[in-house]
Amino acid sequence: MAAETARQFEALEAQAAVLMSTFIAAGYEAVAPAIIQPADIYLDAVGEDLRARTYVFTDPAGDELCLRPDLTVPVCRLYLERNGDAAGREARFCYNGPAFRFQPQGATRAHPREFRQAGIECFGAAGREQADAEVLAAIVRALEGAGLTDYQLSFGDLGLFGAMLTTVDMPERWRQRLKHHFWAPEAFRAELKRLTTAPGDIMKGMPAALAAELDPADTEASEHAVERYLDSEGIEVIGARTLSEITANLVARAADAAAPPLSPTAASLILRYLEVSCPAREAGQRIKDIVRAEGVDISDGLISWQRRLTLLAEQGIDLARADFSAEFGRALAYYTGFVFEAVTPALGRRTPVAGGGRYDALMKVVGGRSDVPAVGAAIHTERLLAAAGRPS
Repeated sequence: MAAETARQFEALEAQAAVLMSTFIAAGYEAVAPAIIQPADIYLDAVGEDLRARTYVFTDPAGDELCLRPDLTVPVCRLYLERNGDAAGREARFCYNGPAFRFQPQGATRAHPREFRQAGIECFGAAGREQADAEVLAAIVRALEGAGLTDYQLSFGDLGLFGAMLTTVDMPERWRQRLKHHFWAPEAFRAELKRLTTAPGDIMKGMPAALAAELDPADTEASEHAVERYLDSEGIEVIGARTLSEITANLVARAADAAAPPLSPTAASLILRYLEVSCPAREAGQRIKDIVRAEGVDISDGLISWQRRLTLLAEQGIDLARADFSAEFGRALAYYTGFVFEAVTPALGRRTPVAGGGRYDALMKVVGGRSDVPAVGAAIHTERLLAAAGRPS
């Protein structure tokens, strides 16, 4: 067992050296962000799915901390520490190190509690499509340099999805809620059905007295009302959600009860968009046909999509390997635009070897004064070893 562990460690170290040398040659500076991170920043940034899988603890000083579940947020914090008031400055970082996630189905070789990520993050680049293409190309070159030849690329675009939602007549909170549920297709479809048929059903189970005190125009008063109710029922605010988050959710429910349902035409447009699944080179035309039939214009998003494909081809990416799914998203809720994964027949689509995307709204969440254009990606090194046919 000890010899096998030693061989695995040596293989991982050798592979990490190959990956990091590829990234450094592409102009990325090697950094080593801290493993232990402030829990509140992570829990705000990563979304509910990963929030529930993050190892959180309290140190002897009473500070709530966590073991990083990925390295993007720590690298964002490092970027802010270096740039301060000059945040927005262009920078490129690469890294290799452990991350930690609870595995609700039990830890396996493909989904361990502790695993390594080797990745890159690009901040402040003005040309978004160009930066997207450069990051994906760097990841592909690293995968191939490490010996991976049999892989497929999966693309999605949350920017296109957001542009389509913007054209649909609905309250802004519904747009945000649908974006929030995007990461869980079943939950998304259930929410869309509810908004179309009976948005007020979300009030079921809420005490009438509490509902009467919720005022969308007075956040402070609503929060006090919720706090009084929780105290009266002996309910403690523990776990992933704060009192403010609970109140915002309840206030939105009260507003839904007074809103007319989403039109069937609007719901149909959303569902037909989400059904688009095809080779990446065909996606633009498929989406254009759907939205044009409804008189909807998302031409800016479609132009951006096509430009990115052109730049990817110029970077040497074989688009015959790439497919597109409008319903595809990553497990991390901070993505805002183009997203991708590299998958292999050996491990299957549910166990990607690498993935990443654009996250232009993350920097403010982790403490920045303003948003910074950003795109990055990471390789799961244990999976890469297995998929490339090396000992794992």
